[in-house]
Formats: sequence, C-alpha cells, structure tokens
Amino acid sequence: MTMQELALQAFVLGFLGLGAGVLGGVIGFGTTIILMPALVYFYGPIQAIPVIALVATVANLSRIFLWWSAINWKVCFVYSITAIPAVILGVNTLVALNDRLVEITLGLFLIMLIPIRRWMRKKHFYLKLWQMSLVGAGIGYLTGIVATTGAINTPFFLAFGLTKGAYLGTEAASTLSILFTKGITFHQLGFLNTTAIIQGLLIGSCVLVGSIFSKRIVLALPEKKFLLLMELVMLISGASILAMSF
Repeated sequence: MTMQELALQAFVLGFLGLGAGVLGGVIGFGTTIILMPALVYFYGPIQAIPVIALVATVANLSRIFLWWSAINWKVCFVYSITAIPAVILGVNTLVALNDRLVEITLGLFLIMLIPIRRWMRKKHFYLKLWQMSLVGAGIGYLTGIVATTGAINTPFFLAFGLTKGAYLGTEAASTLSILFTKGITFHQLGFLNTTAIIQGLLIGSCVLVGSIFSKRIVLALPEKKFLLLMELVMLISGASILAMSF
C-alpha cells in the first residue's frame, strides 16, 4: 500500500469517525453502523470485527464520561448481571441459527417497537428495575449473534423513563460490559492483536472528538424532539436491517 493510499484511508476513516461520534453521541447508537462498510472495505471482514468492537468501546466510554452525573447505576448493574452470560451463550449458538431469519426478526421487531413504546407512554406504563435484567439477557444474547444491537436497546431504556443525557449515559455504561465480554472473546480467538488495537484507538480518537461536540446538540434538544429523533432512527435502522436481509 502506497503513502497516498494510506493517507486516503486515514482521511476517510477519520472523517467517518468524527461524523459517527456526533451521531452516536446524540442518539446513543449508530457509530459502528456508519463505520462498518468502510472498515470492511479497507481491512476485510475478519480484521474489521475486532476494530469495530474496540471503536464501539471507545464511543461508549466517551458517552459515559460526558454524562457521568446523569447515569442510573442501578439500571447498569441489573442489566449487566444477566447480559454478560447471555453474550457468551449467544456467541456459542451463533452457528446454529439462520442469519437471514435473525435479521428479518430484528428489523420487524425494531419497527413494531415504535407504536408499542408510544402506547406504553400514553398508558403511563414504564419498565420496572427488575425487568431491565430481562432486557439485559435478551440484548446480550442478540449481541452474541449479530454485529450490533444498539438500536434495539433504545426503546427499553426509554420505557424505563430515561431520556437525553440519562438515557445516553446509562445505556452506554450498561452495554460496556457486553463490549468487554466480546473483546475478551476476540482476544482469546486471536483477532484482537496489536494492529487491531492501534487501528481501533486511532479511529476511536476521532469518534471521541465527535462525541464531545454532540453534548451541545443533546442539551439544546427539547425532550419531545429528542424522542421523535429516536423513533425516526429506529424506523430507519429497522428498515435497513430488513433491506440487508434480502
């Protein structure tokens, strides 16, 4: 690879990382979705997997830092205690499942959650703390099967009554345990080597800068518009997952 090609690769990934950091910082997910096509193109599908996992970890750490004072740590604990073993179970059952069926189910589920969340909010129905352990188990299992489940987390954390900074910080802190578990698994499989760590940290630094800019946007957004933005992104994410399954 020539110096020009390396410079172009660094520029493209840096630019995408900055944009992904802003988007992920505002809505709580989407960072890896934006970066995944470019990473697969430049590094190949195998090497891209651990890099994506490391970038996602940096993105979550940045959101935890930005919204530390708003995080609900009880939710994090209850969610994580079931999510960690569920990730391991999901990874071990991945080979037995049909990828297309999983994608179709996830896409439809994500879209259907929009009217369900609205109905729950209208009826003043919110998830209880113990129910977040069920959410952690389900999301943890799915994360072991598919590349990213950030969008699936959103309606459940909103249904608990978290919005804006509280949602962004708590969701990031809760899913950090899942990312660490996946990282350990990748390391044991030999994918998380020195090269992947350097690449992930360099791209992650651009994501971190983007996340810092996102805080001003979140603070300026009224809660109603924030929730509408969440629903729009959930709809787009669900439709995208369905489109990829065909």
